[in-house]
Amino acid sequence: MTSFPGSPKLLKGGIVLLNPDSGVPLQIVVLQYNPDTLSRTLQPQGIGPEPGDRLEALRLKSPPLETIKLEAEIDATDQLETAAPTVIRLGIFPQLAALEVMIYPTSAQLNDNNSQSRRGVLEIAPMEAPLALFVWSQSRVLPVRLTDFSITEEAFDPNLNPIRAKVSLGMRVLTVSDLGFAHKGGNLFMAYLQQKEQLARVGAQGALSALGLKEIP
Repeated sequence: MTSFPGSPKLLKGGIVLLNPDSGVPLQIVVLQYNPDTLSRTLQPQGIGPEPGDRLEALRLKSPPLETIKLEAEIDATDQLETAAPTVIRLGIFPQLAALEVMIYPTSAQLNDNNSQSRRGVLEIAPMEAPLALFVWSQSRVLPVRLTDFSITEEAFDPNLNPIRAKVSLGMRVLTVSDLGFAHKGGNLFMAYLQQKEQLARVGAQGALSALGLKEIP
């Protein structure tokens, strides 16, 4: 409990895994500590790579490719001080595993594909992963695909269970170009884009005079 009862409740960032068909949450991973920084890169998707094409210079073929990078820390110190049984037995293995399984097919899917292969099925469909949502406040709930993932384990208990680690996550935002408008993720992307448009309208509008202009020449 905080020593400042009047302080606002701190929202946590995290990742939610959804069933892509029903939209039912399958797993919720809450970051223990919010990262100090979050890096985003947006790459515009214009028409044609060649400069000088006057007909296509201002056209966009799709939403930009948006990528997100962050580093999250996981630390068992507080739980060890309160003698939390799971942490004493396993350290932070469960928290790391919850993140890692996001990029694994399930053991059931692997066994099913193996069974189909043994039965002589010639074409086996790739395994579908749950839909991952990166949640960073109510204003940013984004369908994403994890593109890179690294873990640096920095401290261990006497049984070599990790008790402190730094996790680096790279994600690409999935748009309607990736998922389509009928997909749950496509709907979430459109809601994200519409909210971004609303925020842009709320933002302060500049004046030409601030740029030293009376009118556009």
